[in-house]
Amino acid sequence: MPSPSPRVRVVTASFLIQGIVIGMMFGYGVFFKVLEEELGWSRTLLSSASSLAVLAMGVFAVVAGRLTDRFGPRWVLVFSGLSTGIGYFWMSTMGSPWQLLVGYGLLVGLGLATHDVVTLSAVSSWYPRQRGLMTGIVKTGSACGQIIVPLLVTFLIGLWGWRDALAFLAVTATVLLVVLAQLMVRKTVALVNCGEPPETLEGIDGLSFQQASRRRTMWKFCAIQFCFLPSMMTVPLHIVPHATDLGMTKELAATVLASLGAASIAGRLTVGHLVDRFGGRRILCTCLAALMASLIILRLVGSPWLLFPVAVIYGVAHGGLFTVVSPSVAEYFGMKSHGAIFGTVVFFGTVSGAAGPVVAGMLFDQNGNYETAFIILAILASIGVLLAWSVPKQAEVSATS
Repeated sequence: MPSPSPRVRVVTASFLIQGIVIGMMFGYGVFFKVLEEELGWSRTLLSSASSLAVLAMGVFAVVAGRLTDRFGPRWVLVFSGLSTGIGYFWMSTMGSPWQLLVGYGLLVGLGLATHDVVTLSAVSSWYPRQRGLMTGIVKTGSACGQIIVPLLVTFLIGLWGWRDALAFLAVTATVLLVVLAQLMVRKTVALVNCGEPPETLEGIDGLSFQQASRRRTMWKFCAIQFCFLPSMMTVPLHIVPHATDLGMTKELAATVLASLGAASIAGRLTVGHLVDRFGGRRILCTCLAALMASLIILRLVGSPWLLFPVAVIYGVAHGGLFTVVSPSVAEYFGMKSHGAIFGTVVFFGTVSGAAGPVVAGMLFDQNGNYETAFIILAILASIGVLLAWSVPKQAEVSATS
């Protein structure tokens, strides 16, 4: 049997890396109640660790993108895999709040920094004509992880307790992430200024980071990410309590979240295909418009049963927005500095994304509902639509070639 081609190995490894890293991120929520009861820690503290991890992810994503452009994805992913494992193992021994902030907020946050920037940059380099579709397939891995890993975490906590569960997850994740990293290679990795260029150096095209940063289009992408990521971080976290506030049982409210997840998978695959066919700008506008519409409806609905169609609309937009950005960056700026540019875009999103869930919780505590939070998110989404519409129809690479 012939071994799979490098491009197949890259897509497969990226799919699994996304599933492990994002699955464990969602699995952290399963530990909330246990840590609250056993260690007496407040949900504010537990949420703050999550927000710190998102901020760390954004900061380190810029560095990870630059390192990927220069050295390729393999050792960047090895380092982040080790950081992820050390972070979770550290948490298995913790007894003080500062250990949670270091373990999850910093070490796990560093591990999160590479799951999108490094893997999607590598995938884009191998599939210049199918970037959208392959990105959608890889991002489906994260959606699968969101479903599978929290169930595994729940089982392990019931079997061994939370400390042993964390230790087991730490060791397993480290081994898997380091092994999968060995399958990763970026076809057009730019090593022009550091030693011998690889055999696949031909095909590098596009703008340098310095060239891209002098164009308003790059900063528009950053602003768009800033506008929509708060919704991505807030709605999945608060949709279940919102549903129960409207009269749903906890079990039925959980099915709303499951509907959102299923629609997200459909959105990732569909949007990935459409990006290749129609270009990033048009699909980005469509996804942002769908997000805005879902948030407006979410603010207006009073019947809990109407949350199901809203969850489907939101879910498609959610999955689509996580898929469309990376191939759009490649379309507009090429692959020469894709990691650095994409990492910068991600950073701007994490700044607002980290604040989204916390602000929504504060507004609920103040008003007794999520109405103001949904209005703010809808306004941000509408600004994102206008920004996306103002992006030039002609890609920057084409305009300068």
